[in-house]
Amino acid sequence: MKLHSLVHENFKLDGGAMFGVVPKTLWQRTNPADDDNLIGMATRSLLIDTGDRLILVDTGLGNKQSEKFFGYYKPANRGGLDRKLDELGLTRDDITDVIMTHLHFDHCGGSVVRNEADELVPAFPKARYWTNEKHWHWAVEPNAREKASFLKENFVPLQEHKVLHFVPTPDAGRWLGFPRLQMDFLFVSGHTESQMLPVIRYKGKTLVFMADLLPTSGHVPLPYVMGYDTRPLLTLDEKAEFLNLAADEGYYLFLEHDPVNEIITVKHTEKGVRADRTLTLEEFLEA
Repeated sequence: MKLHSLVHENFKLDGGAMFGVVPKTLWQRTNPADDDNLIGMATRSLLIDTGDRLILVDTGLGNKQSEKFFGYYKPANRGGLDRKLDELGLTRDDITDVIMTHLHFDHCGGSVVRNEADELVPAFPKARYWTNEKHWHWAVEPNAREKASFLKENFVPLQEHKVLHFVPTPDAGRWLGFPRLQMDFLFVSGHTESQMLPVIRYKGKTLVFMADLLPTSGHVPLPYVMGYDTRPLLTLDEKAEFLNLAADEGYYLFLEHDPVNEIITVKHTEKGVRADRTLTLEEFLEA
């Protein structure tokens, strides 16, 4: 198995929204804000080469929305996926599977593109796209709180083109082994219904793609929960359970939205679980 990290683009979000009830004087120590109270973010994907499959986890913002829409998020350094594929001697046609941790626009916006005829088509023509049925229904019939995050042009065309597939959602417990993609999934529902986090076993180590359970290294303390979360108290419980397990078992946490840190580990302290080591993916592979 080979693993590659890539950033589709950088963008910005409101710092207050990203940290909920936590005062700015605390969160700005790790995530400094600009004059508009916006903090730096990234859309970092994991590219997994299993030998017979090339799997992409999440697809960034994409480019389908209007200039006005993107003006709220100030994207920069775009095109990271194609640069990485070119560096590896690959193209979009080589992607066999796309895992969408959830269907918010900053995680699946690049799953669908407009072709020269202005039609919405899959961005990876030969890939199967994976979500789960519980989250799919949550996204196609969105609640008022999340409606602005679920942009149907980012995912409904996948069903229309018959490339959408569902990972089984466990009825009991929140872990699912999925040998077909040589990984496990952890299901969490505090941020949105049935968000699924890929868990990769690599040479005796466990790497967890954190998506929006832990967007940045600054979100490790339990109360640091996003204002975007639909069930913040559930997020607290899910974070506590997972971070304690991660500290006990020495998990490596792959951060999708942290603009600086790719991977962190966590440890137990007198104040609870806190960030420990910071690593690049290359350092993880060599550890």
